[in-house]
Amino acid sequence: MDERAGRCAIAIMAKAPDAGRVKTRLLPLLRPEEARELSGCFLRDMTHMLSAAGRAAAIDGYIAFAPAGSEASFAPIIAPGTGCVLADGSIDAPAGVMGFGRCLLQAAQALFARGYGAVGLLNSDSPTLPAGFIVETARLLAQPGDRAVLGPATDGGYYLLGLKAPHPALFAGIDWSTERVAAQTRAAAHRCGLALTEIDTWYDVDDPASLGQLLRDCGANSAAAPSTAAWLRQNGIAGRLAGAESVITTEHSTAAPR
Repeated sequence: MDERAGRCAIAIMAKAPDAGRVKTRLLPLLRPEEARELSGCFLRDMTHMLSAAGRAAAIDGYIAFAPAGSEASFAPIIAPGTGCVLADGSIDAPAGVMGFGRCLLQAAQALFARGYGAVGLLNSDSPTLPAGFIVETARLLAQPGDRAVLGPATDGGYYLLGLKAPHPALFAGIDWSTERVAAQTRAAAHRCGLALTEIDTWYDVDDPASLGQLLRDCGANSAAAPSTAAWLRQNGIAGRLAGAESVITTEHSTAAPR
């Protein structure tokens, strides 16, 4: 417990990789089974990234999983040494903490209860996220005084929230899965009088446009997300996405004016 007080737990918020439940916004470009496989690649790359961060700083990687009882489905995917903590939203939470906010708060509370001095809550949709971002988050959270760290996403949400205490108010009244999430979280931190430091913006992969960005990044540097890059290449996703974009462009150009 005392040893963990000087360490930072980083938990990836992850659904069990079941076909039809993950990466649904990439359907029908991907089949449900392909979306499941891609989700697994993301988790493999991201947990290995956390392992790399843990070799550079006092960081422990976790999967904050749902639903309850699904831990075994992650075992073949995640990096060795990655811990698991339940985050299915089945907690008593203050008024206004709803939906995904309950899962985030549950993960934070569980990890602080294990004795960690800092906790980061990380999305599961950014396989090319640099380990340096995680190391920087841990460094910022190690500074004296209560504070939070926000990693804003390009879509208006956030990919990372780092904390030194659970702060339920940061999860209350948030319109989850909208472009307002980061702004509302900043406002909540301000109301709490909580110092908030922002790190670099990154992107989530949850639709065809962001999948295109992922393809470009993996093409430029496949080592950034090796499992994901190999899967994309083996399944010809670049050609498939280009074909889908061509169909959309053709449909727009031939549509009758209104």
